[in-house]
Amino acid sequence: MENHSHSPVSDDKKMSYAGDIPTYPKYILSQETIDYLKKPTFDIWHWEPNEMLSLLEHMYHELGLVHEFNMNPITLKRWLLCIQHNYRNNPFHNFRHCFCVTQMMYGMIHLCNLQEKMSRFNLGLLITACICHDLDHPGYNNAYQINAKTELAIRYNDQSPLENHHAAVCFQILSQPECNIFGNVSDVDFNRVRVGIIALILATDMARHAEILEKFKVNVDHFDYKSEDHITALKMILIKCCDISNEVRPMAESEPWLDCLLEEYFNQSDREKAEGLPVAPFMDREKVTKPTAQIGFIKFVLVPLFDAVARLFPQIDGTMVESLRQAQHHYERMKLEDDAKKAHATPPDKRGSIVA
Repeated sequence: MENHSHSPVSDDKKMSYAGDIPTYPKYILSQETIDYLKKPTFDIWHWEPNEMLSLLEHMYHELGLVHEFNMNPITLKRWLLCIQHNYRNNPFHNFRHCFCVTQMMYGMIHLCNLQEKMSRFNLGLLITACICHDLDHPGYNNAYQINAKTELAIRYNDQSPLENHHAAVCFQILSQPECNIFGNVSDVDFNRVRVGIIALILATDMARHAEILEKFKVNVDHFDYKSEDHITALKMILIKCCDISNEVRPMAESEPWLDCLLEEYFNQSDREKAEGLPVAPFMDREKVTKPTAQIGFIKFVLVPLFDAVARLFPQIDGTMVESLRQAQHHYERMKLEDDAKKAHATPPDKRGSIVA
């Protein structure tokens, strides 16, 4: 029997679902919510799924993307519902994570004033790629896919199997006319959309982190907004930032995400042990704690990443980078407290003694 936990959703499921998608109520967004949505401190836990759909829809209208791509507003609604339907109920990689990443991108667009530096076309690629970047995520990462020799790993020759799958599901959905938000653009522009979105989704594979960051850093001090290569590097670094941006948010919002992520990691490592597969130490419930999970990640991945972006957009230094440093200090204090508790709990005869 095929195990659905690491199998792709069939094309038939999408094709049969798209024509029978219910509507969701139109929420009248207050001016307070509209303004709040643009901020990195936005509370992503506060909203029900239908409200998240309305907020995503608002982004397309407010950024001028509906006009830019000549989108049918009804098709936009139907597409968003189909997107939601194709996120699984994983502890972490779920529709709320999709919304979280997209909201951070929307916030960075406004904070960095990207509307004046980038075309609306490129803003549309960024927002759409964020929404689609983890479609049908099975809750088990690339290492598991490859080691377990899953259908996805075999299909994509062990090369970013999940990211390739997310991009493929994105375009399976767009292949249905009733869900194709880009159905009114020219064939040439649709090809540009396709190439651009696939490149952005594939950029979210953390195995490519160093490569993508170094390519951006080479140009950051003499960045040319007229250079397509520079803009492509910027788009890739922005979606990477947003994908792993939870620690930028206030601690009350970011720490629950860490609990969700560790739950998903522990589910995977338990399964790997049961199947006799390699287990990454950072996913092993017997070896990892919240502070040990985050301190190195913040210090060696997040801070250098956001520091590089702050060289181009200094305005994020006092908001996003400072939030990361505070998060690092929070988890360092937590580790000291954990270590102290362990030392206190260790029987005196186990702590070592000086022999006279």
